Amino acid sequence: MDGDERIRRSDGPRPGSLLEGPAAAASRAAQPALAVRPVEARLVTVRPIEAGELPRFRAALARHHYLGDARLVGESVRHVAEVAGRWVALLAWAAAALKSRHREAWVGWDEATKSRRLHLVVNNVRFLVLPEGRVPNLASAVLARSARRLSADFEARHGHPVLVAETFVDESRFRGTCYRAAGWTRLGLTRGMARRGRGYEEHGRKKALFALELEPCARALLAAPMLPPEILRRLAMVKMPRVVVDVNELPLEGEGGLFEALAAIPDPRDRRGLRHSFRGILAAAAMACLSGMQSYEAIAEWVSELPRDLCRRLGFYCWKPPSEPTIRRVLQSVDADAVDRVVSAWLARRATGDAVSLDGKTLRGSHDGEQPAVHLLAAVTHGVGVVVAQRGVGEKSNEIPGAAPLLADVELAGKTVTADAMHTQWELAKHLVEERRADYVLTVKANQPKLLEQLEAVAWESLPPSGHDARPRAREGGAAHDPADR
Repeated sequence: MDGDERIRRSDGPRPGSLLEGPAAAASRAAQPALAVRPVEARLVTVRPIEAGELPRFRAALARHHYLGDARLVGESVRHVAEVAGRWVALLAWAAAALKSRHREAWVGWDEATKSRRLHLVVNNVRFLVLPEGRVPNLASAVLARSARRLSADFEARHGHPVLVAETFVDESRFRGTCYRAAGWTRLGLTRGMARRGRGYEEHGRKKALFALELEPCARALLAAPMLPPEILRRLAMVKMPRVVVDVNELPLEGEGGLFEALAAIPDPRDRRGLRHSFRGILAAAAMACLSGMQSYEAIAEWVSELPRDLCRRLGFYCWKPPSEPTIRRVLQSVDADAVDRVVSAWLARRATGDAVSLDGKTLRGSHDGEQPAVHLLAAVTHGVGVVVAQRGVGEKSNEIPGAAPLLADVELAGKTVTADAMHTQWELAKHLVEERRADYVLTVKANQPKLLEQLEAVAWESLPPSGHDARPRAREGGAAHDPADR
């Protein structure tokens, strides 16, 4: 076996087989059959056991499973399957095998990536169908229902999801039919090795490894250099914003890469004793922020998970990530506005989509004594939510005069700008249409009664979905799209 012998499972000898002993056969004959027809196996429900049910769960495994009760190693979840309120099957999930050549090849792991992501794999160490549940199709139905809720149950119990499930089947006893029927994939046979202390010993019982992706594209997520935002958001590392970017899709080196963009930022550090690349630290911090990290500690934790090869490309000393104090000193020494402009412009050149939204937010926690909270006006792309420009709004001003300067460096030709009612202004609409060759969708409320009255009087149903003339015009909807008509 490639992994730890502590991780094993089986659904027990098949009833009536030669492997079933006389005592087990007599016990099975004494058990009352479940009074349901085979087609009613679809009525099975699966849930985590409650605290008071643990003794009953362990006693059932000890009595009916050929391996007996399981000592679950690491993070674990126990599921029970019920039909009409009666227990019909038990499942125990625990830590994944430490080594498995078939799993590593299937996921696409190297040793360093596996060590960082192994906690996102879970092993089915026990699966027992109780005598009351031995009806056709029930085993695969139980497995499917357990797998569907497994990641959410792990997240609720341990603070992180799981992406892949695995199990080892002794094919001298079982064929793994229920796993195949539930969508699991047979990856291959183990070498018949078991972990003993710090080493491995051969025991001769080769087992088949089965695996199941619990999330779409789970293998790609596990093998990615950096975990995508949808997984980071669920890892309970930090409280993350709603809009984040998958930095795996962004270019780092070469023409148009992040390194090239950051070359315009001067290194303010003393040249003596430098270990880590300035551009590398800025690039790593930028990627961490785009992934949702919002503090120095969160940025440093994110950077500490970078693979060794990426650390080499970033120019980190000895290919090791910089510490939190190093990252903090570098970020505090640079012109934050300059870095923001460079990164925003770089993102804007790569942002896809035909719409940009103006959005103003007050930064929570930025109030400091007599210093008022910082208020930012940002331009955000629709869909992926990339911030392509942002600027502070002064204490004695508001968002209205800052809208046009904010969009000065954003490519708007042929795109649509959306904004709330605050920005429903004649000057902005004229600027977008005549100077920037853009369309707009603005909100009109009762604070502009004349404009609202004019719009309500328009027979919108008689207008075509899109009308064009010689002048650049916005699409139908929202406020009138020609400033001259207002």
